[in-house]
Amino acid sequence: MAAACKKSAIMEMEYFLKTLSFVPDGKLTWSPSPTAKSALRIAAHTAIYAEVFAQIIRTGKWFQGDLAEWIAARAAAEEAIKTREEAIALFRKNTDEVTAALDALTPELIESTIATPGLSAPMTFFMNLPTLHAQAHAAQIDYLQTCWGDQEVHL
Repeated sequence: MAAACKKSAIMEMEYFLKTLSFVPDGKLTWSPSPTAKSALRIAAHTAIYAEVFAQIIRTGKWFQGDLAEWIAARAAAEEAIKTREEAIALFRKNTDEVTAALDALTPELIESTIATPGLSAPMTFFMNLPTLHAQAHAAQIDYLQTCWGDQEVHL
């Protein structure tokens, strides 16, 4: 199962990055509303959370501490990413972390349940989360593209 999760995490990262590649430079920071994320911010978010998932898979634990502070720190990290190239490099690096964590899984960790503030789920859920997360955010990029008139299917 870990090998399949690795393969799909890499495949979906590549799909996300291909989708992102069709965002024109002039639209990278465009947002449909003041509270909506731009394509760059979505890319930064996706890249940053890949490392979060790697840590959960590696340790079998959710972070410890204040949730509001933790979320604010992730948001600040997203905002600190200013270029497409930074987001791409971080996403690739953190996906490497995900695959390394999947390689290091023990049978005990695979059978464990991870408790988070929002849910308790089996490790197998978290093993698949990098893939699901990249898919979901690639769809957001697709939606943004339609907002500025790009109706082409980018496969």
